[in-house]
Amino acid sequence: MKIFDDVLNWDGYGGKFNLAAGRCRLRLFDLSRDETAGVPLLKPIIAVVSDLPGDREPALKRVSVRACISHVATTIVHRFKIDHNRMVLVEYYPRETYGRESEKVIPEKYDVVDLKWHGDKALFPGWRPLKPPLLDIVRSLVAGSP
Repeated sequence: MKIFDDVLNWDGYGGKFNLAAGRCRLRLFDLSRDETAGVPLLKPIIAVVSDLPGDREPALKRVSVRACISHVATTIVHRFKIDHNRMVLVEYYPRETYGRESEKVIPEKYDVVDLKWHGDKALFPGWRPLKPPLLDIVRSLVAGSP
């Protein structure tokens, strides 16, 4: 079940300077709310984050999700009151083409973000490719989102 599918703004640090503040697309799903699921999941919350395409913020304010993933994860957990032990955080990069005739392709990519938590703050991110069968589930959830 989809909980949220919209732009997520996160605060930075440094007081009034709000360094590393930014925004991204967040798709948040709770698989425990699916009445057709047979087996309870240890991590039923799936958060899929991605950079906003064509973001019109000034270049100095544009910050990638990857660069601030600890802020993003902490914001998601606080704002939606999620137990971080029950959440899988996935960075999604859609397929891109480039070149004079769009002949070059960068395939879509799904990375799981592993975080160490210190109290209620996410720290020390590590990335690894998302593998089946969870990849298939996340792919279908993302495909179902407009």
